[in-house]
Amino acid sequence: MNRQSKAGRIILEVVMVLLSLLFLYPLFLAINNSFKSFGEVMTDVIALPKKLAFGNYEHVWSFINYPKLFLNNFVITGVGLIGIVFVSSIAAYKLARTKTRWSGLLYLLCILPMLIPFQSIMLTVLQLSKDLHITESTWGLGLLYWGFGAPLAVFIYHGFVKGIPKEIDESATIDGASGFRLFFSVIFPLLKSVTTTIIIIDVMWMWNDFLLPLLMVNGSPDTKTLTLAAYTFVGQYTSDWQYAMTAMVMAVLPSIVVFIFLQKYIVKGVVAGAVKG
Repeated sequence: MNRQSKAGRIILEVVMVLLSLLFLYPLFLAINNSFKSFGEVMTDVIALPKKLAFGNYEHVWSFINYPKLFLNNFVITGVGLIGIVFVSSIAAYKLARTKTRWSGLLYLLCILPMLIPFQSIMLTVLQLSKDLHITESTWGLGLLYWGFGAPLAVFIYHGFVKGIPKEIDESATIDGASGFRLFFSVIFPLLKSVTTTIIIIDVMWMWNDFLLPLLMVNGSPDTKTLTLAAYTFVGQYTSDWQYAMTAMVMAVLPSIVVFIFLQKYIVKGVVAGAVKG
């Protein structure tokens, strides 16, 4: 490695470190202020706490009933993930293997919703949910995530499936496998890396989502999510910012842990899908 390329690499690493710090700074502020008293937060949000207020976490744990809301998040995310992975993988496989004049159009229709802002259709979604009687329901909210998460999942799966040789399908068919058995016994195991990528992306999204739960389950204390619970500490006339920051840290911590342990699969799955596609 010559001197010029080495210098360029060092500059690139410095820029990447600075960008990382920039993105991590809001998280640092949230954690930092979660250990402060109300007076310290209002005095200086950047300064380190003079004394660690662990009582904030005890208060928030009991006040919002953290175990109950954690279970709500788990149910919503679990229902959403099962539907997104199951429906999107089958749809992408069928679209990638079917070569007709309609398959390309159907694929385009499947991924076009990625371009539609949620804010432009949220009232329609809310009214439809009321008509179907799935509002104020954790499983109902999970069902809605199927539709919102499927377009991106189909896009990623489709690019990956195109790289799987059709000879594998033919060999499995000769051996007697067909239909769902062919897909789940032969094809789906080959989608392990890209499935992991989709799971991580969707867990980060659904677990920390705020707007859709606000519209769907905010009316009942039994169906609230962790992110909505953090919002309860912010009022029109007074706000307990130390508790709000604490609740937010407790809300996002599970998804951060999942990301830390599985983040290597994100790059692996996306690159594999791009190369194979």
